[in-house]
Amino acid sequence: MEVTGILTAIIIGLVIGALGRLVVPGKQNIPIWLTLVIGVVAAILGTFVAGAMGVSDTKGIDWIELLIQVIFAAIGVAIAAGAYGRRRVH
Repeated sequence: MEVTGILTAIIIGLVIGALGRLVVPGKQNIPIWLTLVIGVVAAILGTFVAGAMGVSDTKGIDWIELLIQVIFAAIGVAIAAGAYGRRRVH
């Protein structure tokens, strides 16, 4: 993977992670770096799932792939917020 590919993955990860945070109701007390990691993983998983479903390469914007990625990110953010919230002492 080239440097531009890594930077693109990070930017897409931030966007997907942020969208995932917006979908999950309530306040998520997780750091931004964790949102980035969740977003990158969700983007990769979503791409693989969309490819397996045959919807990863369409004309124009791949809305179905994006939706799958955001769903993965929302699930990841919800799990991380629950685990991270229990770990911290209030």
